Amino acid sequence: MLDTDNAVYVGSFDPITLGHEDLVRRGARIFKHLSIGIGINPDKEPLFSPEERLNLMQEILGDLDNVTVHCFTGLAVDFVRQQNAAVMLRGVRTLSDIETEFTMTLANRALEPDIETIFLMSNDQYSHISSSLIKQIAQMGRESVGDKLEQFVPRKVIAPLLAKYA
Repeated sequence: MLDTDNAVYVGSFDPITLGHEDLVRRGARIFKHLSIGIGINPDKEPLFSPEERLNLMQEILGDLDNVTVHCFTGLAVDFVRQQNAAVMLRGVRTLSDIETEFTMTLANRALEPDIETIFLMSNDQYSHISSSLIKQIAQMGRESVGDKLEQFVPRKVIAPLLAKYA
């Protein structure tokens, strides 16, 4: 039987943003254990390798005793099942997120009816942040945006992010 005290939050986290971090910290207060699943899609070319994303996440979230970070391939519901969790935690920022998440939730429910999806609304200060936006800012601005990136990503992400575009 899946455990309702355990939740899973999956994403590409390429890179982790302040919005992701906020959602993890809030989820960690709600659930006894929260597993972070860094999805590895072999058809996509991420900016950060799976190992880099894993290390960054562990470094940023290392103060949370009830959070573990893993990489996975395949379906998110399979990863949730592997973690013995009954809850998939998802964040929503905008109306378009809600539409996308609604479709994904229906598919996940068809694949694994015992897993529930719980949504947390993004804090308003993070609702405009996306990994794609961060990458675009870092690529176009290079070193001139380093200190400004603190409003979008954890400090520990800035140097590795800018190094990717150096």
